[in-house]
Amino acid sequence: MAGYDTLPPLREVISRHGLSARKRLGQNFLLDLNLTDRIARAGGPLDDMCVIEVGPGPGGLTRSLLHNGARKVVAIEQDERCIGALEEISTAYPGRLDIHQGNAVKTDMGAFADGRSCVISNLPYNISTVLLTGWLTGDAWPPWYQHLTLMFQKEVADRIVAEPGSKNFGRLSVLAQWRGAPRRLFDIDPRAFTPPPKVTSTLIQVEPRPDPRPHCKVGVFEAVTAAAFGQRRKMLRSSLKTLLPDPQPLLDAAGIAGDLRAEQVNVAGFCRLAACFEELERAR
Repeated sequence: MAGYDTLPPLREVISRHGLSARKRLGQNFLLDLNLTDRIARAGGPLDDMCVIEVGPGPGGLTRSLLHNGARKVVAIEQDERCIGALEEISTAYPGRLDIHQGNAVKTDMGAFADGRSCVISNLPYNISTVLLTGWLTGDAWPPWYQHLTLMFQKEVADRIVAEPGSKNFGRLSVLAQWRGAPRRLFDIDPRAFTPPPKVTSTLIQVEPRPDPRPHCKVGVFEAVTAAAFGQRRKMLRSSLKTLLPDPQPLLDAAGIAGDLRAEQVNVAGFCRLAACFEELERAR
């Protein structure tokens, strides 16, 4: 596409706009367009898709999303220094790039969804978990997005896809696997970024489950998992005492042994706990 070919090199754009990466904003720029093309393609066919991108920076991934056929890209960027660079891309792709300056954590991204929509982002590391949790805990379900294709630090990605019984299995694992089907796509070497982070990064894709079962309210689910994993070295009959004085009736109702630890309970078990806790609360 002509726009992709006529844009100046990213390093030139960064120099011209004074876009040194800022640690406080969690910025690590991707400048290799072969790699950003790979990330864009991992998001699946984009021809009919509105793509929400968080933290585009100078716009490397933004270029690739448009080049690979995204119908529209909505770029949400907090750093005002990056807006000029993104406007250059908007000029090269008339009518296909919307730029919104603001804090992504405080932004209702569903309001930008336009028909079939998804999120594809090299997320700022300092807000990545907060954003993912927010996307997975919306009251309206199924959500507005078709999938989330996101970059995380590898250690966070390991937690998202961890299996019960493993040391990485925790609240984030349970939430992601209850409401979604997360899968690891590929790792990215620190040298691919400017500046290079001290950790390997991993691209994850999460497809939302249309009807997560067993059914339970997301707020109750979060309260139960917070109690269970809040003291993960303790058995559930002890850790769940932060929820209610005597957890044994709850455990019995859910069919879960009280001498298990939180990481030994699968997602369905936590859903049963949440559903039973909800029933107990209603009966009180």
